[in-house]
Amino acid sequence: MDPTADLRRYESEARVAGNVSSRQRYAEELTRHGRYDEAIAQYREALTGLYEHDPNLLLGVAQAQFAKGDAVAARTTLDDLIRLNPDFRSPQGHLLYAQALEGEGNFQKALEEYQILAPSYPGAEAAVRYAQLLKSQGRREEAQKVARELLEQARIAPAHYRKAQKSWLDAAQRLV
Repeated sequence: MDPTADLRRYESEARVAGNVSSRQRYAEELTRHGRYDEAIAQYREALTGLYEHDPNLLLGVAQAQFAKGDAVAARTTLDDLIRLNPDFRSPQGHLLYAQALEGEGNFQKALEEYQILAPSYPGAEAAVRYAQLLKSQGRREEAQKVARELLEQARIAPAHYRKAQKSWLDAAQRLV
């Protein structure tokens, strides 16, 4: 059991092959290991030629920037992603955008994004984050309503959904 085995393998592949997919795998693994600056550098190296505006690579850059604690850079990168790839759709990217807005302190815009995303997001995280932000903004009744609706939907959802979403559903329960 070597927790850095994949990291070393992906680093070697990126160094030898030097192609976009090997750099992307390496950057993703760097992000998982908390080495955000290195991950961003790998993504930036992959953002060339045909892949100069690749939405998945740009999303990876934004994820690493946000994980690093730079919400402004993450939101800026996501703005570029949206501008350069207007047809790209990603629930994870949309959630990250709302989180970045919240991280910047743009709570009203974050609430708007969460409100749009929460009903269609595959999982409970977006709705819980929406309810948590509502509560933090003094809108307790609205937060409780969002949490109750989520919990009601979860009651009729398959058991595997409830198991996979347990931590988010527990968080929703604490909001009601």
